[in-house]
Amino acid sequence: MKTCAAASLKAIAYQAADRPAGTGTGAAIVQFTNTTAKSCVLQGHPTVAGAANGSPELNVPLKVTPTGSASPVKLSPGGQAWLKLTFVQVQGEGDGYCESGSAPVIYPTMVIGLPGAGKHQVALDDGQFAECDGTLTATAVTATKPS
Repeated sequence: MKTCAAASLKAIAYQAADRPAGTGTGAAIVQFTNTTAKSCVLQGHPTVAGAANGSPELNVPLKVTPTGSASPVKLSPGGQAWLKLTFVQVQGEGDGYCESGSAPVIYPTMVIGLPGAGKHQVALDDGQFAECDGTLTATAVTATKPS
């Protein structure tokens, strides 16, 4: 079965229910939906870049630490798959601070890349992505919705 083409996927992002303590995004779920009439497959861990000012051409690649194993996920027409991104959490109130001493960074959107399935620009449904240190942890694409 073929890998899902970028144009065959709709991607959205929302805050994860289970996320580290602090302020900012903490963790986000990215959901992919197959919008075509043919089944396809997604597999692997994502690449992630913050889109400065929401502009993909101003991407800031983030360092991704993959967690979990990557198994193929078959997406039937209308089928969904998910992955979870966990950021180094911003601490404190307002603009907050990073425990490392670096400045928190806020991105209006992120560009999520999947092996063979293109890059997808997503915005959070209820805010912006806030993170520290330019690093995050990412699960592989899964057929089970994470929390």
